[in-house]
Amino acid sequence: MPNLENLKKQAKQYLRWHRDQYYPVAAEIRAALPRFRDLDDHAILTAEFKLADAQELVARQSGFDSWQVLKSGALTMTKQSKPATPLPVLQSTAAQLFVADIGAACDFFTEKLGFAVDFVYGDPPFYGQVIRDNARLALRLVCEPVFVGDIRQREHLLSASIALDTANDIKQLYLGYQSAGVSFHQALRTEPWGARTFIVLDPDGNLILFAGPAD
Repeated sequence: MPNLENLKKQAKQYLRWHRDQYYPVAAEIRAALPRFRDLDDHAILTAEFKLADAQELVARQSGFDSWQVLKSGALTMTKQSKPATPLPVLQSTAAQLFVADIGAACDFFTEKLGFAVDFVYGDPPFYGQVIRDNARLALRLVCEPVFVGDIRQREHLLSASIALDTANDIKQLYLGYQSAGVSFHQALRTEPWGARTFIVLDPDGNLILFAGPAD
């Protein structure tokens, strides 16, 4: 069982997700808390959801009937157990995009999307990475089509998803890309679960989702 501090942080994260109307959390709430069992995603995300509800959610996911019972179990296990080696912490993730020309791809991401080249590797280059703030996109050279026809556009198959913190950020980024002549697979819109999203189409057919809160 995770220690009590981690469980508290997990409950607060669920509370933030519900407040931000992050739709995947609705399924977890519905599965764990009986009073939400018959509600759809929208009803769950607009219903009152307090820290106590989030704590109960964490408790039930851990196999306990209530937060109080979980706390008692966690404290007992903490007192009885020996100090454990800390688990490895994952610091970041990078999506990998397949491109036909590393140089051309780097030019697109730097000149159009405001990224910077982190590195390119090979002579001629066959691998590279571009970064902007905490977003990293790895670029992998491929000499043959990886996908059949226009299946990515038809099925809306994303190559990467990038999150922004505020409604103003997502709006300003979209307007900036629009002014730069970027091609969009999907214009800026509000999703049913409350997020604001748009999808960029790069020269190699990769779909890159940008998402932020609606307000």
